[in-house]
Parts: sequence; structure tokens; C-alpha cells
Amino acid sequence: MSIIDFEYIVSNNADYLKPFALTLTRDFETAKDLTQETLFRALANKEKYNPGTNIKAWLYTIMRNIFINDYRKKSRQNTVFDNTPNDFLLDHNQSAVSNMAESNISLKEAKKAVESLPDIFKQPFVLYVEGYKYNEISSYLNEPLGTVKSRIHFARKLLKTELSRN
Repeated sequence: MSIIDFEYIVSNNADYLKPFALTLTRDFETAKDLTQETLFRALANKEKYNPGTNIKAWLYTIMRNIFINDYRKKSRQNTVFDNTPNDFLLDHNQSAVSNMAESNISLKEAKKAVESLPDIFKQPFVLYVEGYKYNEISSYLNEPLGTVKSRIHFARKLLKTELSRN
């Protein structure tokens, strides 16, 4: 079967996909997207179609699989949508003013506490806070991985006790 013949057969059966997509999604725009994705996948996987088999069933199977995979992907994301109206926020009088002075003092105290750490703990801790991974810190400092992890652990403990005093 040539590519032109296959595209002709798929395009002739595209109208049958729309009601099935609407049944699956229950949303017109999502159904249009699902139909388009199904046609794209069908044309991209032309070599997987066996000539002489039921093209509608093949297209329905592709659509159903796309729908199921998208559903599973969305359920794994654990997305929670809040569709409740938030009208009460419109007239909400905000009487409190945020004060950054307290958080700045805490940040200054934290920086001071980090600077007061012994160098043996400060260097790996600062690298860790900057986003380096344990193995990167280990190779950079030319220290064993376990040593780096324990020094970062002890640095955290020292900082915790130092900041809890203040």
C-alpha cells in the first residue's frame, strides 16, 4: 500500500474518530486534540498497519491507547484543581503588612553561623548548598564520598545548635 493510499484511507475514516473521542473525553476541545494526536500517530506508524485489516478498529485502538496513557500520566501527577469560586478574596481587607526585617535578620544570622563553621565543615557544606552533588563535592575536594557526607551532616548539626541558641 502506498503512502498516498494510506493517507486517503485514514482521512476518510477521520470523521468516525470525533464522536469516539468526545465519548472518551467529554470535552470538545480535548476531543479535538485527541483526534489530531490519533491521526498523527496513525500516519507516523503507517508501517504497523496491516493492509486488509479494519482501519476503523486500528484507529480506535490508537485513540483509546493515547487516552489511557494520558489519563495515567495525569493521575500520576496528582494534580488537584480547585474550581471553587474565590469571591471572598475580592473584598478581603489586608490589614497586615509583611515585614521583611525579621526574615533578613534570620538570613544574616544564618550566614554568620555558616561563616563561623570550621573550614573542614564549611567548604563541603557551602558547596552542597550551592547545588553540587555529593560525588561532585567529593571529587572537587579530593575526599572520599563518605567523608564529604559526614562533614555536611556535622555542619548541619552545628548550624542547628548555633541557630537554636539565637
